[in-house]
Amino acid sequence: MLEVRRATVNSSCVLYKTTFRGRSAGNVLKFPAMNRDPARPSFRVASPTFSPLYRQIKEFMIRSLEAGEWGPGDAIPSEGELAARFNVSQGTVRKAIDEMAAENLLIRRQGKGTFVASHDDPRSFYRFLRLVPDDGNAAQAVSVPLSCSTKNADAEVAAALGLKLGDPVIYVERLLRFNGETVVFDQIHLVSDLFAGLTLESLSGGGRSLYSLFENDYGVRMIHAEEHLRAVAADPYRAGLLAVPSGSPLLLVERTAYTYGNKPVEWRRGLYCTNRHYYRNDLG
Repeated sequence: MLEVRRATVNSSCVLYKTTFRGRSAGNVLKFPAMNRDPARPSFRVASPTFSPLYRQIKEFMIRSLEAGEWGPGDAIPSEGELAARFNVSQGTVRKAIDEMAAENLLIRRQGKGTFVASHDDPRSFYRFLRLVPDDGNAAQAVSVPLSCSTKNADAEVAAALGLKLGDPVIYVERLLRFNGETVVFDQIHLVSDLFAGLTLESLSGGGRSLYSLFENDYGVRMIHAEEHLRAVAADPYRAGLLAVPSGSPLLLVERTAYTYGNKPVEWRRGLYCTNRHYYRNDLG
């Protein structure tokens, strides 16, 4: 019998301790020592990485999304068609789709089929913006762009976006207002190659969210994001933009947003005024 005991657990690895035991209690199997011929070269064989079949199908489907075979808002083929395409069972396809839907890559619509998720869907707006009014009455945010320019990435921006120091990035400053009250000041850095031609005028047109604009006009879809939160005091410049006294407490939200392939494409620093709002995050 092979007994596997978890010996050490930390944030980066799991170490296992293995012992071999005979069938009867107390009988420990012993093996003769093995001496290697020093003249014989030593080889290390890499362990194969196992991936469940439905995960492999999921990866194939994500590649199709990334390649544009199915665009945002498009219906994907039925489970039966996908099963025939990949030569697997419908149950395997269903499991892959279930996981993609849980990750907000796809949306199931009862009686209509399965569709590629889109930032045009109003329900997706608060997926990345977790600011909620104290009274619970959600209001439509109004974006007010202040500037749009090209600058060289400093060390912090380059590290967040996987760029070299000094590479060009597009830098945007904008405000978010709810019911006429300025609540958020964003400083946004974008990978320049993906958003060529972005201007203050294009940011100001229409009532779309930034992510909807990026998706439709530049073919860049934000898939997931990582955020770091901390409390800071407002400096005079930002206090003026948010109409609060200098030194007022603000919530600083630093976000890195990723597209397909886990590629970082946006890094932003947002300052949130929480006088009448709170940050909500659902766990579990």
